Amino acid sequence: MGNIADQIKKNKLVNILLESIGDGIFILNNKGSIIAWNPAMEKITGFKQSEVLNQNCTMLNFNHCFGKDCPTGYQDCGIFEYGKVAPTECMLRHKDGHEINVTKNARIILDNNQKILGIIEAVTDLTELKNTRLKMEEATRRLSELNRLHGIIGKSQVMQNVFSFIKASAASDVTILIQGESGTGKELVASAIHNISQRRDKPFVIVNCSALSESLLESELFGHVKGAFTGAIKSRSGRFEEADTGTIFLDEIGEISPFIQVKLLRVLQQKEIERVGESSKRNIDIRVITATNKDLKTLVQQGNFREDLYYRLKVFPIYLPLLNSRKEDIPLLVNHFIGINNKLTKNKVKGISNPALRSIMDYPWPGNVRELANAIEHAFVLCSGREIDIHDLPVEIRNFDPYAHDLNSPVIKAPVTTIPLTPLVRPSLSKEKLITLLTQCKWNKAEVARQTGFSRAAIWKYMKKWNIPTQPGKK
Repeated sequence: MGNIADQIKKNKLVNILLESIGDGIFILNNKGSIIAWNPAMEKITGFKQSEVLNQNCTMLNFNHCFGKDCPTGYQDCGIFEYGKVAPTECMLRHKDGHEINVTKNARIILDNNQKILGIIEAVTDLTELKNTRLKMEEATRRLSELNRLHGIIGKSQVMQNVFSFIKASAASDVTILIQGESGTGKELVASAIHNISQRRDKPFVIVNCSALSESLLESELFGHVKGAFTGAIKSRSGRFEEADTGTIFLDEIGEISPFIQVKLLRVLQQKEIERVGESSKRNIDIRVITATNKDLKTLVQQGNFREDLYYRLKVFPIYLPLLNSRKEDIPLLVNHFIGINNKLTKNKVKGISNPALRSIMDYPWPGNVRELANAIEHAFVLCSGREIDIHDLPVEIRNFDPYAHDLNSPVIKAPVTTIPLTPLVRPSLSKEKLITLLTQCKWNKAEVARQTGFSRAAIWKYMKKWNIPTQPGKK
């Protein structure tokens, strides 16, 4: 029988395995000299096979094998005493001098007579894993700060799952689809992902896809050149270009037309756009986050949404739960909104009475977290004491009878006498009042919607109707 080096050279299967395995593999003979060195080891260490053959593995300067530094002498290596090296995290020295974080795994090779023929060692590069771990730790730290600033609150398991998805998605540029009913906080989640990602110092652009007609949305997203259509008196960039190197958040994505769907699919596939009226392409580097309160899969089945676009958008879906399904979070949210309103109104409300909290816990919250925020704001207008009482809450909450809405409940309550209610009438909204509110809210349309009682889509439509720019100074 020839030596182990000759056996390896002659065995085609062994050579194919060495070349195809993703981990670094090298083999030593019984004198400690390297006799095989696969392509993955070349990639990890920077050393070509021709540079290491017949060299000792001490050239790699492994810093930890058996609880100690790599010995200078081959015969002192613990592999002969223990017969193996269990997977161990350690460092090796790259050809250019820097150290690489790896796991090392080794076994002695014995013949039929239990004589040592050599040693086979496997090396896994942990650089990418370590970088991802650092990104995740950084994302976790930033998310903790962000919760306090942006009101993403929740100790329930479903919200902890959402937080885990946010942290995981922030570490990459994968396309995200946020799904949830109105008021569940889709824009907050999109903002959180951007602000803890590597793009956090770059633009974060928000577009409401339901607020504009097809032609206006096309121009809004892709921009246009002068003369592209009537009224295009000068060229302008679109929101995709504004978001270059950053993140674009496309809200209510289920509302876009088939034509815009095709153009968006091209953006996701090619990472390039064409302005309206222009034939040349422009490259963009953006992270795309979308949101909808519709069931896109049903829209696909109905033929109203492209299947290929649907799968492009839902690479990483995040589902936001209804507030009614995470009621253990409600006391936290109530305290959070009390704190916000104390700062805004200079009030000193300390908390909420037990009867008021009981009513809040019993209410089903069809408007989700947004409705709860509005209810606490309403209570602040009426509250005259140190805590919110049941009479400070909106009438539909304090008069809600949970038993009347639960047919399975055995409890029968006496009829509740209530004062007839007049229909809810929203305050009138003029162009001047809307501009004033936009200025006060720093052009945050969601906040304006909360203050007026209108939906965000309605605010966008009023802005379009009265030719109010989307941002101050824009036309």
